[in-house]
Amino acid sequence: MPTDLPGIILAGGRATRMGGGDKGFRPLAGRRIIDHVIERIGTQCAPLAINANGDPARFAEFGLPVLPDSLPDHPGPLAGVLAGLDWAAGLGAGSIITVAADTPFFPRDLVARLSAAAGSSCLALAASRDADGKLWQHPTFGLWPVALRDDLRAALEGGLRKIVLWTERHGAGIAEFPSDPFDPFFNINTPDDIAAAERLAT
Repeated sequence: MPTDLPGIILAGGRATRMGGGDKGFRPLAGRRIIDHVIERIGTQCAPLAINANGDPARFAEFGLPVLPDSLPDHPGPLAGVLAGLDWAAGLGAGSIITVAADTPFFPRDLVARLSAAAGSSCLALAASRDADGKLWQHPTFGLWPVALRDDLRAALEGGLRKIVLWTERHGAGIAEFPSDPFDPFFNINTPDDIAAAERLAT
């Protein structure tokens, strides 16, 4: 059963390495990438919304709120997090979960493990290790407290763009996920990545 944590699908990127457009609408294993993402997060979170800029009508079929960035000039994923926090504040929610629209294989226990890792900060990011054992944080996959939205807004307006600088400042917990048989946070940036994702989906 999904939790009562709102889930935000971050789809605000410009997909320059894919030639532009919405990466989430590219086909993968008989569906679109975003269909896989919505199905995975929809079993873990409710309600859902999509963070995206431009004409929201292109997402109308999903029946989900579309939240544009509230800051200009595409300041990056943190602007999408902020848009989600502002939306969740209007719902009276205490926190949100974010996932990326170009990462179709993220864990089905993402929300439970982020929640367990958050601790007193009520803030947590997902992470996984590469083949060399290095731990990589995946800051588009996180649990974010609504109470920090004004702090985040001020940081973005001050020029902050690197997510982990802000999350480390606030003592974010880290939820580490296994990378075997493959990294569940594999994200699709190029046409070659789509071919790789097709192999992983079989």
